[in-house]
Amino acid sequence: MTRTRFSLLALLAAASVGAALGMFSTAWQPRIALAKPAAPAPAVQPPQDGKLRIIIFGAHPDDAEYRGAGVAMKWAKLGHHVKLVSATNGDIGHWQSAGGPLALRRIREVQEVARRLGVTVEVLDIHDGEITPTLENRRTFTRLIRQWNADIVITNRPNDYHPDHRYTSILVQDSAYMVTVPFFVPDVPPLKNNPVFFYTADRFQKPNPFTADLAVSIDEVIEPTLDALLVMESQIHEGGANGYPGIYPEDPAGRQKRRDEVRKSLARRYASAADTYRDALVKFYGPDQGRKIRYAQAFEICEYGRRPSTGELRKLFPF
Repeated sequence: MTRTRFSLLALLAAASVGAALGMFSTAWQPRIALAKPAAPAPAVQPPQDGKLRIIIFGAHPDDAEYRGAGVAMKWAKLGHHVKLVSATNGDIGHWQSAGGPLALRRIREVQEVARRLGVTVEVLDIHDGEITPTLENRRTFTRLIRQWNADIVITNRPNDYHPDHRYTSILVQDSAYMVTVPFFVPDVPPLKNNPVFFYTADRFQKPNPFTADLAVSIDEVIEPTLDALLVMESQIHEGGANGYPGIYPEDPAGRQKRRDEVRKSLARRYASAADTYRDALVKFYGPDQGRKIRYAQAFEICEYGRRPSTGELRKLFPF
């Protein structure tokens, strides 16, 4: 079952008021201040059933999905517990709409993605474009990792063009040791074992390029993975913050053409990863299988968490 913690009632109420005032036209819309809930919702925790617990952080409601969907589905199919976390609510991530209505739309999109993948999702109530590495946010990230009792934590590297991406990564890094410290965030028990922290692949070269310590085939789940990602229409079809009029045509034939183009582009992204990180695939799967893999996702081990052996890596990625 997909679960999302978010101040939905507050957003709906704000959206209704905004609509009544004529705030939400097709032009840019003023941002709505999101009310904080009177008390935090009870944390949803995976059962202690001996299965792996994986938490994947992204900056916006689509980042964790793009970066982890294929491997997340593979874990979920084996009964392991995967959670996708968006560090912001995405409320300015569209060229034509903004505020509460956009945040709600993007929540619904990632909820459906999570349902299709068989994982859990959570969207934090932080404005898009405004996350910073504060002490409060460090505590939030530490709580999330502890509550999930994570074996694996995944995020993007801090080398990135977008400030939300950079600071989400920094916050995950800052939590890497603190999740084991008893009197930091003492309301949640510390983890006895530090998780293994991984970065997802990127092409940024400075100050240092991505290094693939591990690459995983997603050949057997590529079609349902693409089906799931295509649900995020606001971002993938309409272009998100960098879209423009006509990018997603109104007529059925035009829309189908756009969907087909986007699907092929996504498939090329994962195919490019397989080609780029072929050596890592061969190392993990052996020469015969590794050379045949068409689609892949690659990961770099963060130095701040536990340093796994080759044997442990195979247990963490039991594919």
